[in-house]
Amino acid sequence: MSLARIYAIFLRQIYLFSHNWTRLFSIFAWIFVDVILWAFITKYLNTVSSGSLDFISIFVGAIIMWNLFVRFQQGMIMPLLEDVWTSNFLNYFGSPLMISEYAVGLMSVSFVTSVVGFSLMVVIAGLVISYNIFMLGIGLAVFLLVLFIFGLAVGLFACGVILRFGPSAEWIAWPIPAILSPLVGVFYPISVLPHAVQAISRILPPTYVFEGMRQVLATGTLSLSNLGWGLGLGFVYMIVAFSFFTYIYRLVLRNGLISRFSAEATEF
Repeated sequence: MSLARIYAIFLRQIYLFSHNWTRLFSIFAWIFVDVILWAFITKYLNTVSSGSLDFISIFVGAIIMWNLFVRFQQGMIMPLLEDVWTSNFLNYFGSPLMISEYAVGLMSVSFVTSVVGFSLMVVIAGLVISYNIFMLGIGLAVFLLVLFIFGLAVGLFACGVILRFGPSAEWIAWPIPAILSPLVGVFYPISVLPHAVQAISRILPPTYVFEGMRQVLATGTLSLSNLGWGLGLGFVYMIVAFSFFTYIYRLVLRNGLISRFSAEATEF
């Protein structure tokens, strides 16, 4: 695996951002809206509640963490779609570039854009309602790592779906975070879910992030078992998603389906 070729994939996306600032709007607009909206909602809930719960700590932290997961996932999809929309995808593979190098390049783009987005969310929350997500302590680093790994896994899976079914399959990829959010207990404990749904929740890594976050806020203690399960499941999903992505690439290459991404076949 060549670091130079991985860096080239990363650098292309950086050039796209630096030469067209409107591309940044899709990254930061929803971040700004979500954090501001939930900041004032939770501030209002604190004023009308009995004071036994701090809604700001519970909900604003959750929305920051969940938005970070969404950034990780969509940070994988957008560079791939950019290459498809500009009919550039096939050009990569007329070179010595390996599919694994391309995937790692997408991951690097996702990581950088997500870190920038996370920093912006932390700053906005701090300025608007004086919220400090770093009060979660050392567990925050592990929570972020779990979301990073699972976000990349979901992003890779979505990229594989797009490769298999064509550019129109992006409409399958975008709703994935919305489908997952009720299952992983972003805003509530999974104990409120039906027992059958809880079984699904327990095999999803973000569940252990949000359950662990609420535990830290409620008791000040960090569950090592939550962290272990979250990390372990995250790595399993990453391995499966990476295998799925590379398998689909070889499948569409072998069956000639990759020709749908050529300039002549792309519909604008």
